[in-house]
Amino acid sequence: MRLRHIEVFHAIYLTGSLTQAAQVLHISQPAVSKTLAHAEQQLGFALFKRERGKLLPTAEAHTLFPEIELLYRQLQGVQSLAQNLRRDAQGTIDLAITPALGFNVVPDAIAAFQRQHPGVRFRVQTVHHDEILPTLQQRKADLAIGFAPPHYPALTAIAIADVPIRALYAVDTFPQRPQQLSWHTLVQHPLIDIFDSGPVGQLIWQQLEQAQLTPQSTQQVDTYFIAARLVARGLGCCVIDTLSALGNPAASVAMADLDPPLHCPIRALHLTDKPLAKVTQSFLPYLRGAVTDLIT
Repeated sequence: MRLRHIEVFHAIYLTGSLTQAAQVLHISQPAVSKTLAHAEQQLGFALFKRERGKLLPTAEAHTLFPEIELLYRQLQGVQSLAQNLRRDAQGTIDLAITPALGFNVVPDAIAAFQRQHPGVRFRVQTVHHDEILPTLQQRKADLAIGFAPPHYPALTAIAIADVPIRALYAVDTFPQRPQQLSWHTLVQHPLIDIFDSGPVGQLIWQQLEQAQLTPQSTQQVDTYFIAARLVARGLGCCVIDTLSALGNPAASVAMADLDPPLHCPIRALHLTDKPLAKVTQSFLPYLRGAVTDLIT
């Protein structure tokens, strides 16, 4: 039996009528009748008999139906999958981002992108740096964006931008509002500890170790925006990425460049064995532009 035979047989079996089967299949009644006749000719036996204006399945049809039903459901599954693949390939960008990128960068990039591509759908979820690999492996997202994530053999990395690391301080701490602070000056004041917060924290800790500096710290957090909130309450200074700093403004807080400077790269990651769809690739320049606009 051909696929068209299966569709017609299934529709007639369920409706008991050529007319209703034609309506279900959105074809003409003569086309249904012709397809049924062709199927029965190929099989060598009748599938239906007419009684009192209805088509009743033969014993052979009853025997065939469970297998036909299974094939029909599989066919519907294939059609549904094809539709999803077509939709996703043409119009869905599935992202996983680390929290710092959610303040301004990704919203700005999506807004700019959709002005040019209004039909594209976005799915965005927030992950921490240690969740990037499992999120991609489990196909929960197609593209993950974050600060200098660890290199994994199964992932391809795409450079987006290098983001400056800056110092946040309460205005009362440095009333003269310096535009630049040295690491030696910073460690003379309470420094909120975010060293276990991921790649940015690791870079900061390495810089302090290389300079042989030991910060004073009574507050330890693992999220940059919490560190910024603590600074706003006068509980110390913190060293965080520029994106998090700009995403958590406060009248009582000022920002300064570091001396010597420190940068952390942003990477876009995807599974090496799952190349990015064209629509996702086309989003990357907007992402780079959003970062550049914020840090310059």
